[in-house]
This record gives sequence, C-alpha cells and structure tokens, in this order.
Amino acid sequence: APVVPPREGKREVIELFNGKDLNGWVGHFKYWSVKDGVIIGKNISEIPVSTYLLTEKSYSDFRLTFDFKLAQSEMHSGIAMWGRVASERNDPATYAGHLVMFPSGHGFYDLYGRNMIHQNNDIAKDVSKQHDWNSYEILAQGNRIRFVINGKLVSDWREPEPDRIKAAPIGLQLHSNKQPQEVQWRNLKLETFPEDELLTVKADAAK
Repeated sequence: APVVPPREGKREVIELFNGKDLNGWVGHFKYWSVKDGVIIGKNISEIPVSTYLLTEKSYSDFRLTFDFKLAQSEMHSGIAMWGRVASERNDPATYAGHLVMFPSGHGFYDLYGRNMIHQNNDIAKDVSKQHDWNSYEILAQGNRIRFVINGKLVSDWREPEPDRIKAAPIGLQLHSNKQPQEVQWRNLKLETFPEDELLTVKADAAK
C-alpha cells in the first residue's frame, strides 16, 4: 500500500462524551442513552440497517481511546470513520466507509464498499473479552490505522486506496439485527493530529 504521511493540524484533546448526556452526538436517540457515565445503544425490535451514534464534527487523523462492552447479543459492533453518512441506505444515521470491528468477528470492513478489507481475528480473539469491558486505542494517521485491544497491538494496516479517506464523523455502531442487543461505551477520549506513538500498548500484553 502507498504511504500517506500524517496530516498536519492542530493537536487538541476533544471531550467527545461529557459523561452525562449525548450533547455533540447525532443519531436515533430512541436507541441511545446515557446511564452512570456509560453510553448505551440498545434495541428491542429489529434494526434492519446498521445505525450509528455519530459525532457532530468530522475527523481525519486522530487517536481514540475508549472502553467497550457487548452487554447483550453476540453481534459485533465497531467504530466507523473516514467515510460519510449514507442516508440513501434507508437510515439517516447509517454509514459508508471504514469500520473497525470488535469484540468478535474482528477486522476492518468497508461499509457499502469492498466489505472485509483487513483480517485480524486470529490475533484479536485471544485478547478480547466477549461480554466484559475491553479497552481500545485506534490511531488513525494518513492512510494508516493501528488498533490496540487491552494493551496488545493487533493491527497495523494501511488503506491501499487512500482516495477513499475523508474527514468524517466518527460513529458508534449498533448493528443491524433481528435480536435484542445492547452495546456500552465509556471513557471516550479523542486527540486530533496526535503524536505518532501508541499510548496503551503494554509490554506484557498477552503474547
């Protein structure tokens, strides 16, 4: 893949989530709520098209750290980025672009595009917890995405078609599903135009 260097811009720490409400986010609030410092995405009836809680602002190069828990269902979730809101797909809060998938069926996916673009499940599944809190770091710079689960680097990948990358909202995924499901997020911290280093990798993370 070509090497696109990190973009230049102002480095700042953004409080994506204030811990109290969904100020700064857009989406179908019938699915999204906040309780005890946790963003909860939850459905009881069928979701025909994957839907997202989206940041109002757009980002290209960033570091995102957060904790995630799959509270109900076995369906994966993920972080959508580098794309666009794809309202022509029968949901004004669905997404076309890159998806970093977890806590099962790990990989990188191109939503409404090339489908699975990067496999990492063999390494990720050994450090991931299916129904407990996991800590994540996503470092997106240029056309490179590094992904850390619970202190272990599981992916260092470059987008082979960099023209697909756009500054875009970041989305939390509630996957299309016929089953009830619940996903939980906390401690979301975003840094724009970050240093080129991973902050959460532990030397002793499961080998």
